[in-house]
Amino acid sequence: MPLDFERNPRLLDGLLEDLEHALFSVDARGYITAWNQEATRITGFRRDAVIGRPLAAFDTGTPCLQVLTKWLTEHSEPRHRFEGKLRARGERTVAVRGSARLVRDDDGNVIGAVGAFRELHRPAPPTTTAPTARDAIPGLIGNSEPMLEVARRVRLAAHSDVTVLIQGESGTGKELVARAVHDLSARRERPFVAVNCAALPESMLEAELFGHVQGAFTGAVRDRAGLIESAASGTLFLDEIGDLSPLMQVKLLRVLQEREVRRIGDESSHAVDLRLVTATNRNLRQLLDDGAMREDFYYRIRVYEIAMPPLRDRLGDVPLLVDWFVRQQNEATDRGLRGASQAALRRLLDHPWPGNVRELRNAIEHAFVTADGDWIDEDDLPAEIRTPSPSDGRALGRNPRRGGALSPRDAE
Repeated sequence: MPLDFERNPRLLDGLLEDLEHALFSVDARGYITAWNQEATRITGFRRDAVIGRPLAAFDTGTPCLQVLTKWLTEHSEPRHRFEGKLRARGERTVAVRGSARLVRDDDGNVIGAVGAFRELHRPAPPTTTAPTARDAIPGLIGNSEPMLEVARRVRLAAHSDVTVLIQGESGTGKELVARAVHDLSARRERPFVAVNCAALPESMLEAELFGHVQGAFTGAVRDRAGLIESAASGTLFLDEIGDLSPLMQVKLLRVLQEREVRRIGDESSHAVDLRLVTATNRNLRQLLDDGAMREDFYYRIRVYEIAMPPLRDRLGDVPLLVDWFVRQQNEATDRGLRGASQAALRRLLDHPWPGNVRELRNAIEHAFVTADGDWIDEDDLPAEIRTPSPSDGRALGRNPRRGGALSPRDAE
């Protein structure tokens, strides 16, 4: 079969995605019409966030894009080289160097331009033997700026016994961060006790946390230490801390202030030395304003915060995560898949990931069930990932939005 890009444009599409340069195209007015995967990696902005937006949306005040836009309007030369800074996702700027060439129709009229750029001082690509962030935070994968900030704050927290609050959406890896704080601390050889505060009714949660003495209630046939005592000299991790009732907040506050715990039905208290780490996906400030959280408890647990970024804010980590999950599934299933195809990876990069890293892991597990070759293809992905909605605006050349600067939500 001849290599014919006109008959099979998907061949060209896949080739452009494989190149290690960020590629883009604009119409005659300077509005973006195409945007490849590498452009998303460098800037953090997804394809559907930039298609139909002007180049000026990336302007940072440097002459880079101003000159490029002026060149496109004046048609002074068929090719233009540029260097400067682009505005990227997360209030960042990235230094880039690239070039663009005018595109004309059969009558010689300028209909747009195609361009390519690369990031200056780009970090070395990660090896395939071990994920980059694994050296920074045990169990967490990623070398994006948001994850490097998480790593920095984890290490700072591990050097002290400060009470830590981890905030982030479901599936972002809050428990893994809590374990990392413990594993990197001086308490690493002591117990790490994790409790999901939303998984148990209040009466049962109290008994699990505080323990009880024989006869304290029906079924208490013997003395039993609670999880707070079990975490002595180690770390107690309370997940979904925003689901605690005000009454439980009062009881836990006493433990934090007095450093002692009293079992249900007991008249005496036991001293405890532990480090508390909590996590939530809820807005604690809103709970405080609504009266669902006590102010003294709020400030007691919110001493040192670690914010977990949603996956949509660190799309550059998706290929690393995919490789890591593929490696895990190969070991678990005795398969030998090589990874995700470029078509599948484009789908993964276009998905908004409401379930974050947990959803991505589940998508790879799903693909291992359906994949019958060496690579995960887009048809192996779950339906909600491989089938864009009509309003998604993922397809190249579509123009779902017009004008305006890129906002922080444009990568969501």
